[in-house]
Amino acid sequence: MIELLPSILSLAPGRTVSAVNMFPELQLDGRPTIGSWLQLADPALTEMMAEVGFDWLAVDLEHTTTSIAQAGELIRIGTLAGVPMLVRLGGHDPAQIKRVLDAGAQGIIAPMVTTSSEAQRIVEAASYPPAGSRGVGLGRAQQYGTGFGEYLHGTANDIVVITQIEHIDAVQNLGAILDVDGVDGFFVGPYDLSGSLGRPGELEHPEVKAALAEIERFITPDGPVAGIHVVEPDVAKLEESIDAGYRFVAFASEMLIFSHRAAQLSELLAAVR
Repeated sequence: MIELLPSILSLAPGRTVSAVNMFPELQLDGRPTIGSWLQLADPALTEMMAEVGFDWLAVDLEHTTTSIAQAGELIRIGTLAGVPMLVRLGGHDPAQIKRVLDAGAQGIIAPMVTTSSEAQRIVEAASYPPAGSRGVGLGRAQQYGTGFGEYLHGTANDIVVITQIEHIDAVQNLGAILDVDGVDGFFVGPYDLSGSLGRPGELEHPEVKAALAEIERFITPDGPVAGIHVVEPDVAKLEESIDAGYRFVAFASEMLIFSHRAAQLSELLAAVR
């Protein structure tokens, strides 16, 4: 059986990271961080995940039914617990980027970025003028209107922008994507990457492993932060990713942690009947 979260907190000692400038710290000292995905939009589960000790949590808007309103609630819960909150977007929509940032997200993870021009548009959508085109409004991020100046000159300048590399075209264009000013790092989506090669879910296939090896050429101590999703709650895979140099590692999700534990309990119940 897969061991769930038995030793995560000991994998990267001293991992406490500022909720405001998480990535600048990462880029300075190269420490790995371990986060997780939120897929179920449940406030209680989010609160429990925030208490585990993850360095960050990401609300998933791409492969879930989570609404903007629900995302805002999860961001609030995580932030109040002292956990940096990111959002994996549903696409590249500037309106969605603006809304999740106004809700208090400290960063965005943009899916399926395949070119530098796409990356540039995402950075612009996350940045206030004159650097970008983000609309100026008031929400939770700006303390409901009382802290706009503080936000404008502080947190807004530390918004994390991560591009997901999950297509073979993105692998071929990775250098140009990472050269875009404002891109803080990249995040490998192994399942979509395998799908783009016609091998969906075959993460051990030679073609998929070769694509991952090509990506890992861009992992350097002083380069952009490299991330990857360890989809199954498997601590051995997590350790392998950290050993490979990934510093921004998503470990499973609340859904997968619960479903794997439920499967284990099902086996236990069947054994005692």
